[in-house]
Amino acid sequence: MNMLGTFIKPMHPEGLKFVGIFAAVTAGLFLFTPVLGWVGVGLTIWCYYFFRDPERVTPTSPDVIVSPADGIISLIEQAVPPAELGMEDKALIRVSVFMNVFNCHVNRIPIAGQITAVTYRPGKFFNASLDKASADNERNSLCIRTSEGQELAIVQIAGLVARRIVCFVKPGDVLQTGERFGLIRFGSRLDVYLPPGVVPRVSIGQTMVAGETVLANLQRSEGWQPVDQ
Repeated sequence: MNMLGTFIKPMHPEGLKFVGIFAAVTAGLFLFTPVLGWVGVGLTIWCYYFFRDPERVTPTSPDVIVSPADGIISLIEQAVPPAELGMEDKALIRVSVFMNVFNCHVNRIPIAGQITAVTYRPGKFFNASLDKASADNERNSLCIRTSEGQELAIVQIAGLVARRIVCFVKPGDVLQTGERFGLIRFGSRLDVYLPPGVVPRVSIGQTMVAGETVLANLQRSEGWQPVDQ
């Protein structure tokens, strides 16, 4: 059973209709030619795999900020949070996690707190790994306030292939570190704007696991310096 669980993961309910569509198309392809049918089988399996929703083991320390997404760190820089969140208009350290089409796309809350704002803004669909994606692409932004009053922002950004941002939470919700809050379909990126004085504990190119990999620590602020990208 443990070996089976290594390869077969639960699927998020958001994926059920997509897997159903892929399976129906695959059945039709088999009527034309087995070759296309087997291609459809492979794509159906990939669709299930895309919407997988594995359990994660979240650190218990209340001071750690964990990655909200699976993927790799593509950018670490200073930037002003999205204006629509109503946060202070000053630059914070922004950490970007890029998700390709093979990453798990379920997004998780990076630190326990109350959702104070959720705002959606339509936009373009540039490659999510590009810096300009933060400003120009379709996005959904959240502001979280911790029990200590610190604020951080999370921004779901649609990518070149992504065409649907899903968010399950609303202002006033109180969530724990690692809880699911949304997903983005088919390739995308998440930006985390750290609270003032908090620095990242990760490096560009590092692989992240949503809900598990420590991205920063509220109680340790020394060590990071901006570098030329």
